[in-house]
Amino acid sequence: MTSYRILLTGNMGYVGPGVVQHLRHTFPNAELIGYDLGFFAQCLTGVERLPESRLDRQIFGDVREVPDALLAGVDAIVHLAAISNDPMGNAYEAVTMEINHQAGIRLARQAKAAGVRSFVFASSCSIYGMGGNDAKTETSGVNPLTAYARSKVASERDLAPLADDDFTVTCLRFATACGWSDRLRLDLVLNDFVASGVATGEISILSDGTPWRPLIHVRDMALAIEWALGREAANGGTFLAVNTGSDEWNYRVKELAEAVAADLPGTKVFVNPAAAPDLRSYRVDFSLYRQLAPNHQPRHTLTATIAELHDKLLAMGFQDPLFRTSRLMRLRVLTALREQGELTEQLAWTDAPAAPPAPTPRQKETAVA
Repeated sequence: MTSYRILLTGNMGYVGPGVVQHLRHTFPNAELIGYDLGFFAQCLTGVERLPESRLDRQIFGDVREVPDALLAGVDAIVHLAAISNDPMGNAYEAVTMEINHQAGIRLARQAKAAGVRSFVFASSCSIYGMGGNDAKTETSGVNPLTAYARSKVASERDLAPLADDDFTVTCLRFATACGWSDRLRLDLVLNDFVASGVATGEISILSDGTPWRPLIHVRDMALAIEWALGREAANGGTFLAVNTGSDEWNYRVKELAEAVAADLPGTKVFVNPAAAPDLRSYRVDFSLYRQLAPNHQPRHTLTATIAELHDKLLAMGFQDPLFRTSRLMRLRVLTALREQGELTEQLAWTDAPAAPPAPTPRQKETAVA
């Protein structure tokens, strides 16, 4: 697309690098702009190239303070910025609602006023919470059990009335992310299991292994975002919240551990039958996404995803049995930055201006080749 301008918030996390790479390949002539505070910019894994070099511009800024000038001429927004998992949400519950919900709705309102045509929001299947064994459809009741999940429910609720013929809103209720990224996270169930198998030869399941988890590879998330950016209102409505993943990727936690062990011969799986039940269990129906986006269905398999994680962890020399205390766990990154005095309790940089002037689109940015 010529002269097509896309703003990506939160692009310097786990999902962002794959989205940037995919959109650059799919829309080679588009102007891609990243907007991120940079908490996890240093968490690169096994790469020689900075992922943001594929962008036209990378701007460092707080999603709670998006300048109106940045939205001038923007056609579409991919809103990834969030406190992105349950441990971080539990540690920073009020900030999670502020960033994930309030700031996102404020951005959507700014975007609509600026003439942005498409708003793609990264939602989550975690909104189903304690879902039982019945596959959840988009019309099923939600049961959010964590601050993270509650923030997604509130965001979907408040985005819906903003949508109209001039402002299409797509909420992608993603399955649990997994797979290799230029900024790998190991605080995700499948990634954790592979890392544990590689580093220790053992996988310990902290529950009885029966909870359901739907999964999606991060590169298949990028594929879904491409579809959402080009989605016409006739295909799903001006507002759409859709389960995003594949029926084949609904697994019980124990099945995931066993699949990893099959790829890493000799790996032992330990289940704790006496553990308190994990209430987060949900099997999800993805038939609506299959109907609406037949050409953008997930393309990765569980076996191939495990093999890629295994091979690339080995290639980067990963062998840390204490990886859960490393910067590959996002809460550990925030904790370290707080301990170093770099972040406030509200998760803002301590050396940021108290009342920064509203920047123009070319202020506060890093030039990339």
